[in-house]
Amino acid sequence: MIVEDPFDWLSVPETRASQRQSLDALAKHNEQVQKHAADVLSRAADAAKQAGVPCDTMQVANARPYQAIIAAASDRGCDLIVMGSHGRGGLSAVVLGSVTNKVLTHTKTPVLVYR
Repeated sequence: MIVEDPFDWLSVPETRASQRQSLDALAKHNEQVQKHAADVLSRAADAAKQAGVPCDTMQVANARPYQAIIAAASDRGCDLIVMGSHGRGGLSAVVLGSVTNKVLTHTKTPVLVYR
């Protein structure tokens, strides 16, 4: 599952010409994100198929990725959520937050974190 972070509208300038450029940039950004996500999911599905493991992929846009992950796991009746950890520590972990940490603290489904 890939959860996309929506475009940051706070960075959109005020003028009409700038807004048009921003909308064009948004469309291009969304297209690139969707293409990249589809490629990553396709490679994951192919690897799972070669290993004989059932795999179902999905792509979701959500400003709160942890909520989308939890909802998908719940909707699909998953008995385990597997997530990676970037291993950030110290101030980076505090300032940046962690989707994995939020999933761990908000879900009732067991979570396996790979580092």
